[in-house]
Amino acid sequence: MRAMSSSRPPASPASITAADRDSRHAAIALGATLPGDTVLYLLLPMYGAAFGVTLAEVGLLLAANRLVRIAGYGWVARFYARHGDRPTCTLAVVAAAFCALGYATLSGFWALLPLRLVWGLCFAALNLATQALATAEPVGAALRSGRSRAFIALGPVLALPAGAVLAQAAGPRPIFVLLALVALGGLFATRRLPSVPHPTLGPSRPRPRRPNALDTWSFLEGFTLDGLFIIGLSFLGKDLLPGSAVVAAGVLLAMRYGAEIVLSPVGGRMAQRWGAERLLVVLSLITAVALLGFGTGWLWSCAAAIVVLRALQLPLLAPIVAHRHPGSGRVQALAARSVWRDIGAGTGPLVAGLVLPVVSSLWVYGAAALLLALAALACGRGAPSAASAR
Repeated sequence: MRAMSSSRPPASPASITAADRDSRHAAIALGATLPGDTVLYLLLPMYGAAFGVTLAEVGLLLAANRLVRIAGYGWVARFYARHGDRPTCTLAVVAAAFCALGYATLSGFWALLPLRLVWGLCFAALNLATQALATAEPVGAALRSGRSRAFIALGPVLALPAGAVLAQAAGPRPIFVLLALVALGGLFATRRLPSVPHPTLGPSRPRPRRPNALDTWSFLEGFTLDGLFIIGLSFLGKDLLPGSAVVAAGVLLAMRYGAEIVLSPVGGRMAQRWGAERLLVVLSLITAVALLGFGTGWLWSCAAAIVVLRALQLPLLAPIVAHRHPGSGRVQALAARSVWRDIGAGTGPLVAGLVLPVVSSLWVYGAAALLLALAALACGRGAPSAASAR
């Protein structure tokens, strides 16, 4: 940390307060728009016929928002740099509300596909803004990132059980009208964001390069925790869910986001105390053990452990990236990590669907655990001497 503190002036209380405020408002905007996507993940596989799509088309629609981000994050980063936080996030909130309204009214694959692509770009913009604003001031970046994750998760944790109950009572469509109105509520937060552009970020397109240790870890985290684990929980535990499937699934997904509300700020405080990179390595190794247990049949206990560990890890990456890429390279580096996570989270379900029916879960999750552990150790070996983003 000495090197960082000597290379820039000490933070003033006013700058820290402004960073806290802006980070909170960006997170609230994303938290208001995210329920439209998370509730669609819950309802579309179960009510595909009501939306006029087949099961195969459901998979493509749910992957489309991640696929477009892989190709579009660079464009989003340049738009964000040119126009700043308030215009970018305002446009994203309005477009996200339009998407939610479309889920309530449109049917068929080709009608829903553009909505999924638009939402993917909206999420990219809002997610990039939350990370950039959380790390705009290095002092307290880990704490800020943890609080940001909690605000983001608040929307889904309330919407998922409500969406499940309303879908049982009135069908899967009406909830999206309400979620469109909730998304528009995010405009109250975006209007308080700064409107200045970020000219120092530069308009250039990022050059293709080989993935580094953080890229690999981001890919494997998305692949295992947002891909293999979620699909495996449904595939391996489908016969153990009591009661109504839609309500049980909604509660399980809500618990995943609820863990973020409670534990992501805790992860931020832990990173502030012990260092974000060191904590990432330790938590990833423990997660690898939990994944191995998940594959051997300790389904629910290890699933609970993975949910906890995932929530603790979520606020770690942004301050690590900000520490390793200070100055104008920060936002592009954050976008690059998000792209690799999206690639992993997009390919994880595809691999799970192919291999889980024919390969032992011990081999599947054992291999994933080993790769995640090796990637985490590589991040630790590549860390600068000042590993904490305090």
